[in-house]
Amino acid sequence: MFSDILDCCAEVVAGSAAWLGRGLSCVCAQRRESDARPSFDLTPVQEECLLRLQSRIDVPYESLVPEHQEALRALWNAAFPEEELRGLISEQWKEMGWQGKDPSTDFRGGGFISLENLLFFARNFPKSFQDLLRKQEGDRSVWEYPFAVAGVNITFMLIQMLDLEAVKPRTLVGATFLKFLAENESAFDLIYCITFKLMDHQWLSMRASYMDFNTVMKSTRRQLEKELLFEDITRLEDLPSYGLLSR
Repeated sequence: MFSDILDCCAEVVAGSAAWLGRGLSCVCAQRRESDARPSFDLTPVQEECLLRLQSRIDVPYESLVPEHQEALRALWNAAFPEEELRGLISEQWKEMGWQGKDPSTDFRGGGFISLENLLFFARNFPKSFQDLLRKQEGDRSVWEYPFAVAGVNITFMLIQMLDLEAVKPRTLVGATFLKFLAENESAFDLIYCITFKLMDHQWLSMRASYMDFNTVMKSTRRQLEKELLFEDITRLEDLPSYGLLSR
Protein backbone atom coordinates (compact mmCIF):
# COMPACT_ATOMS: atom_id res chain seq x y z
CA MET A 1 0.00 0.00 0.00
CA PHE A 2 2.69 2.47 1.02
CA SER A 3 5.05 1.68 -1.82
CA ASP A 4 2.45 2.37 -4.50
CA ILE A 5 1.65 5.76 -3.02
CA LEU A 6 5.20 6.80 -2.14
CA ASP A 7 6.61 5.73 -5.50
CA CYS A 8 4.18 7.88 -7.44
CA CYS A 9 4.42 10.95 -5.20
CA ALA A 10 7.50 13.01 -4.52
CA GLU A 11 5.69 14.43 -1.56
CA VAL A 12 3.05 12.79 0.60
CA VAL A 13 0.72 14.19 3.16
CA ALA A 14 2.16 13.53 6.62
CA GLY A 15 -0.33 15.12 8.95
CA SER A 16 -1.90 11.98 10.30
CA ALA A 17 -1.90 8.23 10.16
CA ALA A 18 -5.55 7.64 9.38
CA TRP A 19 -4.44 5.51 6.41
CA LEU A 20 -4.48 2.65 8.91
CA GLY A 21 -8.17 3.04 9.60
CA ARG A 22 -9.61 0.67 6.98
CA GLY A 23 -10.03 -3.06 6.68
CA LEU A 24 -10.65 -4.30 10.22
CA SER A 25 -12.77 -7.23 9.14
CA CYS A 26 -9.97 -9.79 9.51
CA VAL A 27 -9.21 -8.81 13.11
CA CYS A 28 -11.54 -10.46 15.59
CA ALA A 29 -12.15 -8.90 19.02
CA GLN A 30 -12.94 -11.18 21.91
CA ARG A 31 -13.85 -10.21 25.44
CA ARG A 32 -14.73 -12.20 28.51
CA GLU A 33 -16.71 -10.68 31.34
CA SER A 34 -13.63 -10.87 33.57
CA ASP A 35 -11.42 -9.00 31.09
CA ALA A 36 -10.72 -5.33 31.66
CA ARG A 37 -10.04 -4.83 27.95
CA PRO A 38 -10.86 -6.79 24.78
CA SER A 39 -8.20 -8.83 23.05
CA PHE A 40 -7.81 -9.19 19.31
CA ASP A 41 -7.00 -12.44 17.53
CA LEU A 42 -4.33 -12.13 14.84
CA THR A 43 -3.86 -13.86 11.54
CA PRO A 44 -0.67 -15.95 11.26
CA VAL A 45 0.90 -13.26 9.07
CA GLN A 46 0.05 -10.51 11.57
CA GLU A 47 1.44 -12.59 14.42
CA GLU A 48 4.67 -13.20 12.53
CA CYS A 49 5.07 -9.49 11.72
CA LEU A 50 4.39 -8.54 15.33
CA LEU A 51 7.05 -10.98 16.56
CA ARG A 52 9.60 -9.50 14.17
CA LEU A 53 8.78 -5.99 15.30
CA GLN A 54 8.97 -7.04 18.95
CA SER A 55 12.42 -8.52 18.31
CA ARG A 56 13.51 -5.05 17.15
CA ILE A 57 11.93 -3.38 20.16
CA ASP A 58 13.76 -5.73 22.54
CA VAL A 59 17.23 -4.72 21.30
CA PRO A 60 18.90 -2.16 23.62
CA TYR A 61 21.39 0.32 22.23
CA GLU A 62 24.87 -1.01 22.96
CA SER A 63 27.67 1.50 22.52
CA LEU A 64 30.27 -1.24 21.97
CA VAL A 65 28.37 -3.09 19.22
CA PRO A 66 29.90 -2.24 15.79
CA GLU A 67 26.50 -2.29 14.04
CA HIS A 68 25.16 0.25 16.52
CA GLN A 69 28.22 2.44 16.20
CA GLU A 70 27.89 2.35 12.41
CA ALA A 71 24.21 3.32 12.59
CA LEU A 72 25.01 6.24 14.87
CA ARG A 73 27.71 7.49 12.50
CA ALA A 74 25.29 7.08 9.60
CA LEU A 75 22.74 9.22 11.43
CA TRP A 76 25.30 11.98 11.91
CA ASN A 77 26.33 11.85 8.24
CA ALA A 78 22.69 12.07 7.17
CA ALA A 79 22.02 14.98 9.51
CA PHE A 80 25.21 16.97 8.93
CA PRO A 81 26.82 15.77 5.68
CA GLU A 82 28.94 18.91 5.54
CA GLU A 83 30.45 18.44 9.02
CA GLU A 84 32.86 15.65 9.95
CA LEU A 85 32.09 13.83 13.19
CA ARG A 86 35.01 13.89 15.58
CA GLY A 87 33.89 10.94 17.69
CA LEU A 88 30.98 8.89 18.99
CA ILE A 89 31.42 10.84 22.20
CA SER A 90 31.62 14.49 21.25
CA GLU A 91 30.11 17.85 22.09
CA GLN A 92 28.95 17.90 18.46
CA TRP A 93 26.03 15.62 19.30
CA LYS A 94 24.33 18.46 21.15
CA GLU A 95 23.81 20.11 17.76
CA MET A 96 21.36 17.31 16.93
CA GLY A 97 19.47 17.67 20.18
CA TRP A 98 21.03 15.01 22.39
CA GLN A 99 21.24 15.89 26.07
CA GLY A 100 25.00 15.47 26.30
CA LYS A 101 28.07 14.48 24.36
CA ASP A 102 27.24 10.74 24.48
CA PRO A 103 23.98 9.88 22.66
CA SER A 104 24.02 6.34 24.05
CA THR A 105 22.74 7.65 27.39
CA ASP A 106 19.57 8.93 25.68
CA PHE A 107 18.66 5.66 23.97
CA ARG A 108 17.70 3.91 27.20
CA GLY A 109 14.01 4.75 26.82
CA GLY A 110 13.73 3.77 23.17
CA GLY A 111 16.47 1.22 22.53
CA PHE A 112 18.18 0.60 19.21
CA ILE A 113 14.89 0.87 17.31
CA SER A 114 14.71 4.57 18.19
CA LEU A 115 18.02 5.06 16.36
CA GLU A 116 16.70 2.98 13.45
CA ASN A 117 13.60 5.21 13.33
CA LEU A 118 15.67 8.39 13.15
CA LEU A 119 17.90 6.90 10.47
CA PHE A 120 14.89 5.72 8.43
CA PHE A 121 13.45 9.24 8.61
CA ALA A 122 16.74 10.83 7.55
CA ARG A 123 17.25 8.48 4.62
CA ASN A 124 13.70 8.29 3.26
CA PHE A 125 12.44 11.84 3.85
CA PRO A 126 15.61 13.95 4.05
CA LYS A 127 13.92 17.28 3.40
CA SER A 128 11.34 16.84 6.17
CA PHE A 129 14.07 15.47 8.46
CA GLN A 130 16.24 18.52 7.85
CA ASP A 131 13.32 20.92 8.25
CA LEU A 132 12.57 19.49 11.71
CA LEU A 133 16.21 19.15 12.74
CA ARG A 134 16.99 22.76 11.85
CA LYS A 135 13.56 24.10 12.93
CA GLN A 136 12.98 25.70 9.55
CA GLU A 137 9.19 25.87 9.62
CA GLY A 138 6.84 28.16 11.53
CA ASP A 139 7.13 30.83 14.20
CA ARG A 140 9.25 29.09 16.84
CA SER A 141 9.83 29.70 20.50
CA VAL A 142 13.29 30.64 21.73
CA TRP A 143 13.33 27.54 23.95
CA GLU A 144 12.77 24.70 21.46
CA TYR A 145 12.41 20.96 21.97
CA PRO A 146 15.64 18.95 21.41
CA PHE A 147 15.21 17.16 18.09
CA ALA A 148 16.95 13.84 18.81
CA VAL A 149 15.55 13.39 22.31
CA ALA A 150 12.08 14.15 20.93
CA GLY A 151 12.63 11.38 18.38
CA VAL A 152 13.42 8.83 21.10
CA ASN A 153 10.32 9.92 23.01
CA ILE A 154 8.16 9.43 19.91
CA THR A 155 9.44 5.88 19.49
CA PHE A 156 8.64 5.11 23.13
CA MET A 157 5.20 6.71 22.87
CA LEU A 158 4.29 4.69 19.77
CA ILE A 159 5.37 1.41 21.38
CA GLN A 160 3.10 2.15 24.34
CA MET A 161 0.18 3.53 22.32
CA LEU A 162 0.14 0.60 19.88
CA ASP A 163 0.57 -1.93 22.73
CA LEU A 164 3.43 -3.57 20.86
CA GLU A 165 4.93 -5.41 23.80
CA ALA A 166 1.76 -7.45 24.40
CA VAL A 167 1.30 -10.97 23.02
CA LYS A 168 -1.60 -9.60 21.01
CA PRO A 169 -3.19 -6.16 20.92
CA ARG A 170 -5.65 -5.15 23.60
CA THR A 171 -6.85 -1.96 21.92
CA LEU A 172 -8.51 -1.24 18.60
CA VAL A 173 -5.69 1.17 17.76
CA GLY A 174 -3.13 -1.60 18.19
CA ALA A 175 -5.17 -4.09 16.19
CA THR A 176 -5.62 -1.57 13.39
CA PHE A 177 -1.90 -0.94 13.20
CA LEU A 178 -1.07 -4.65 13.00
CA LYS A 179 -3.41 -5.06 10.06
CA PHE A 180 -1.24 -2.66 8.11
CA LEU A 181 2.04 -3.90 9.51
CA ALA A 182 1.15 -7.20 7.82
CA GLU A 183 0.82 -5.33 4.52
CA ASN A 184 4.04 -3.36 4.89
CA GLU A 185 6.78 -4.16 7.39
CA SER A 186 7.98 -0.55 7.27
CA ALA A 187 4.66 0.59 8.75
CA PHE A 188 6.16 1.34 12.18
CA ASP A 189 8.99 3.40 10.71
CA LEU A 190 6.56 5.24 8.42
CA ILE A 191 4.11 6.02 11.20
CA TYR A 192 7.09 7.28 13.22
CA CYS A 193 7.92 9.81 10.51
CA ILE A 194 4.30 10.89 10.28
CA THR A 195 4.06 11.24 14.06
CA PHE A 196 7.19 13.39 14.20
CA LYS A 197 5.64 15.77 11.67
CA LEU A 198 2.34 15.74 13.55
CA MET A 199 4.10 16.47 16.84
CA ASP A 200 5.91 19.44 15.30
CA HIS A 201 2.63 20.71 13.89
CA GLN A 202 1.05 20.46 17.35
CA TRP A 203 4.06 22.26 18.81
CA LEU A 204 3.64 25.19 16.47
CA SER A 205 -0.15 25.29 16.82
CA MET A 206 0.12 25.39 20.61
CA ARG A 207 2.92 27.98 20.49
CA ALA A 208 4.78 25.69 22.84
CA SER A 209 8.14 26.05 24.52
CA TYR A 210 10.35 23.37 26.08
CA MET A 211 8.35 23.17 29.31
CA ASP A 212 5.24 22.28 27.27
CA PHE A 213 6.82 19.22 25.65
CA ASN A 214 4.88 16.61 27.65
CA THR A 215 1.61 18.42 26.95
CA VAL A 216 2.39 18.47 23.24
CA MET A 217 3.20 14.75 23.28
CA LYS A 218 -0.11 13.93 24.98
CA SER A 219 -1.98 16.04 22.44
CA THR A 220 -0.11 14.32 19.61
CA ARG A 221 -1.03 10.90 20.95
CA ARG A 222 -4.73 11.80 21.24
CA GLN A 223 -4.81 13.14 17.70
CA LEU A 224 -2.99 10.13 16.30
CA GLU A 225 -5.28 7.67 18.06
CA LYS A 226 -8.31 9.50 16.71
CA GLU A 227 -7.07 9.42 13.14
CA LEU A 228 -5.91 5.82 13.27
CA LEU A 229 -9.55 4.89 13.91
CA PHE A 230 -11.05 7.22 11.31
CA GLU A 231 -12.32 4.49 8.98
CA ASP A 232 -13.74 6.78 6.29
CA ILE A 233 -10.23 7.66 5.10
CA THR A 234 -8.78 4.85 3.01
CA ARG A 235 -5.90 6.53 1.15
CA LEU A 236 -2.90 8.48 2.30
CA GLU A 237 -3.82 11.33 -0.06
CA ASP A 238 -7.13 11.77 1.77
CA LEU A 239 -5.56 12.74 5.08
CA PRO A 240 -5.80 16.23 6.59
CA SER A 241 -2.77 18.28 5.60
CA TYR A 242 -0.63 19.11 8.63
CA GLY A 243 2.28 19.62 6.27
CA LEU A 244 4.15 17.65 3.66
CA LEU A 245 6.42 14.73 4.40
CA SER A 246 8.97 15.51 1.72
CA ARG A 247 11.75 13.53 0.14
